[in-house]
Amino acid sequence: MKNKKRFYNIFWRWHFYAGIFIAPLLITLTISGIGYLFYTNVENQLYDHLFFGDSTKSESVSIDEAIENAENRYEGYSVAKVSVLKDDYNTRFTMTNTEGNQKYVFIDDHNQIVGSQNAASTYSNVMRGLHSSLFVGGTVVNYLVELAACWAIFLLISGVYMSFKGKILKKQKGTKNKRQKHKKLHAITGTIIAIPMVILIFTGLPWSALMGNIIYSTAQSHPSIGIPELQQVPPTSEINEIPWATRKNETPTSSDAHAHHHGIAGNMTDNDNTISVQQLMQKIDESHISKPYSIIYPMNEDGVYIVAKGSNSGVTGLDVSPDEEVTNYFDQYSGKLISKVGYADYGILGKWYTWGIPLHEGHLFGWPNKIINLLVCLAFLTIIIWGYKMWLDRKVKGKLSAPPKTPMGKSFGGFIVLLVILGIIMPLFGLSLIVIALIELIVYLLQKYKNSSTNHL
Repeated sequence: MKNKKRFYNIFWRWHFYAGIFIAPLLITLTISGIGYLFYTNVENQLYDHLFFGDSTKSESVSIDEAIENAENRYEGYSVAKVSVLKDDYNTRFTMTNTEGNQKYVFIDDHNQIVGSQNAASTYSNVMRGLHSSLFVGGTVVNYLVELAACWAIFLLISGVYMSFKGKILKKQKGTKNKRQKHKKLHAITGTIIAIPMVILIFTGLPWSALMGNIIYSTAQSHPSIGIPELQQVPPTSEINEIPWATRKNETPTSSDAHAHHHGIAGNMTDNDNTISVQQLMQKIDESHISKPYSIIYPMNEDGVYIVAKGSNSGVTGLDVSPDEEVTNYFDQYSGKLISKVGYADYGILGKWYTWGIPLHEGHLFGWPNKIINLLVCLAFLTIIIWGYKMWLDRKVKGKLSAPPKTPMGKSFGGFIVLLVILGIIMPLFGLSLIVIALIELIVYLLQKYKNSSTNHL
């Protein structure tokens, strides 16, 4: 019985400290996640004129003339991607400049310019920036966000353990005080949302700094379980179709080395040998590729036009169902469909990305997905608030009132096994445990040195 009590106290103490330190960050991430959950609904209202409106001009022009008009109007910017959106949405150009800034330009059914947006200040990008990097960005902040997510997993597991072992969920006789009521509500709610919350966190980890890179690298290194090789190394256009006299002329390339990975390629509109976007769109129609889709420009002279339908584009009016996701590769000179990669070609990791991210974002199965995610997030915020209330109800003024420290013993064995398992699954969590262990060791050695010095005197 004594060992069981010690085991419970270990969980309680770690649960307490984890909650105290990461709860503010978890609150920020959860609230921003709720904001992002409804970005399509918000943007449809905020940007109604850009998304669905018409320009003041009624004359129809070709899509290539529209691209030329946009590049003339927004000096220094060039079109890198054309997004043909679903339903009644206007077509969107993604334009970039040499500094890496982006602008979205919308054209109506006549291919006339309706208006533009600064990409960095759109609602979806602002919410995404807050949720993934707290607006600050950088390696340290990205690791901090990932670390909070990892420790949230520990909080949920340890909370469920204490709920059952502490008999909190059982009906108790007698009158309950305020702290006991908060404790029970905290335990019941946490137990109910534990599994949905863990799923939400793990489907968000593909974006994380360390674990996300590990997952992505694994998917690239093992195409059979991850990303098909064709998607990693796209085919090339038939360069022999370029006239011999101009074949060695230098062509513009993207200023971002990772542009292709992020869906933005180099600007090849200055290459006279490349087929026009209008011609390409005719080839797309002939290939029975329905909208929505994005046309991504070739990155260099032997690059290809990439025509993609994605389930997690993060663009209002562009997402499709995961099983409809496909990437098509068109020769930039002949317009021939060279090859394509669809959902059926993905490995298990690739399919997890494809289903998991829209589930995390709340648009995998429509409004029910949004409502479920919203309820789970609100419940998570509530248990954090109840957790703070429980602490404040028993806190002694001027003291932290942390749970009692449990001396090392056999009871630590199972706890350490759990930490090791979580540390393997979530490497950044494991690294943080090593840091904690080093701090504990330093404190222990300093305390031992202090005690030995006192005894010597």
